[in-house]
Amino acid sequence: MENEIKVLLVDDEEDFRKLLSFWLKSKGYSVVTASNGEEALNMAKAENPSIIFMDLNMPVMDGTDALKKLREFNKDVPVIIISSYVDDRKAKQAMELGISGVFYKGKDFQEGLSLLETALRTHKQLKK
Repeated sequence: MENEIKVLLVDDEEDFRKLLSFWLKSKGYSVVTASNGEEALNMAKAENPSIIFMDLNMPVMDGTDALKKLREFNKDVPVIIISSYVDDRKAKQAMELGISGVFYKGKDFQEGLSLLETALRTHKQLKK
């Protein structure tokens, strides 16, 4: 499929990753996953995702460091940060690196889908 939208989902919590991955696939998205920032960078290079959902707090390499490194080779891909905490200082740091939104764990997945669709729509308009 030529216009397939590929989501890179990065989270160290396997249960959350599986659940969100399953839900996104049920909505018609192709999903690839990574469990830390280092894996995410390798996947971003290999898979060329349309959009990335990335957790902030992970072992090996956290989301903020991974986002900094990602922006060195891909300034355009929309990134939605996943956070457990509404007042997360790392989320504020990530905003300075150019993200498309923050999805809070515990919120309805429909909110995450809405963020994803808005980010992709905005991204398409910017590329025109």
